[in-house]
Amino acid sequence: MKILMISDVYYPRVNGVSTSIATFRKALHDLGHETALVAPDYPGFSETDDSILRVPSLYLPFDPEDRMMRLRPLRRCLQALAAQQFDLIHIHTPFIAHRAGVPLARELGIPVVETYHTYFEEYFHHYFPLLPRAWMRLAAREVSRRMGRNLDGLIVPSLAIERALRGYGLEVPIRIIPTGLDLAEFVPGDGQRFCHTHGLTPDRPTLVYVGRVAHEKNIGFLLEVLDQVRRTRPEARLIIAGEGPARRALQRQVARLKLNDNVVFVGYLQRGQPLWDCYAAGDAFVFASRTETQGLVLLEALALGVPVISTAELGTYDVLKDCAGAVLAEPRVADFTASVLRLLDNRDLRLQLGSRGRLDAARWSVESTSCALVGYYEALLGSGTPASLPVAETAI
Repeated sequence: MKILMISDVYYPRVNGVSTSIATFRKALHDLGHETALVAPDYPGFSETDDSILRVPSLYLPFDPEDRMMRLRPLRRCLQALAAQQFDLIHIHTPFIAHRAGVPLARELGIPVVETYHTYFEEYFHHYFPLLPRAWMRLAAREVSRRMGRNLDGLIVPSLAIERALRGYGLEVPIRIIPTGLDLAEFVPGDGQRFCHTHGLTPDRPTLVYVGRVAHEKNIGFLLEVLDQVRRTRPEARLIIAGEGPARRALQRQVARLKLNDNVVFVGYLQRGQPLWDCYAAGDAFVFASRTETQGLVLLEALALGVPVISTAELGTYDVLKDCAGAVLAEPRVADFTASVLRLLDNRDLRLQLGSRGRLDAARWSVESTSCALVGYYEALLGSGTPASLPVAETAI
């Protein structure tokens, strides 16, 4: 099978969309299928993979980390690819990629599917703060509804997202296929090495957050929790690994709460041993995002044997509902604080949760999710239309 993927975002931009695309592309190749990816170029980055085609892009002032592909060069690129006789087009974002990818699929007479990676309803207002939040929610819902038009199928990573989209009135057939983990990739990290590399004092009670430093990730809530934790454990520390538009606001919050000695921003870390070492430096991984469609970092922490303390909202509920390696906390500072203190004070509990978490992560292997994706592709190609396919059938 030959699949053309199109996305408005990909590495070197680090986020869940990039990780999902890379994970599935590798798994598809391992299963004997061929993919090509069309994505934006990024200043200072040189592509070395011949199967990835970079399109000239524009700067986005409201989100400087991201780029917007220029439509005309994108269409020229896609027309040049049309002769390669792809079996199917898989779009990963609802913007320029969608605008160009759907007409190409119709021109070529092949199925087109899209993955809904981002819950825009709880996202847009952070990037357009001068506009009323209600307007931004309406705009997000309209973007989502438009995305569902003219598609042969829509892929979502969790049941909560499927329900949200149904609430918007989308009628396109939906299949739940979460992003899996390549479990062989996750070798034990070395927290002591991480501390030495970053000049940190080892053996302090440490919490770790990994992910975009973005407003929608609710990291400010974690700082409020840390402020309460340090009243009992003054040496407690939070490591924040990632970058994003909320960093300055969070640094101001750190200063206001007088947490300068308790919070460390380490920026983006290379995926692999540097990042695994960061996870391992934590006595617990903490997460409180309200906007996740899945929450891949939760699975990464579990795979590395790091206990998780998290709220279970939207897509994270699917990951955590039957998870033995995590402590579920209410989205209230007092409840989350109590969970953190209970874990920091009980080494045996941390070890038990870490061991159980590895078993939890094993249920999310990329082998099962990629086979589900291939099966979905084959059903689309075999039927000519997905109208008869089960709606919201989960792969896990």
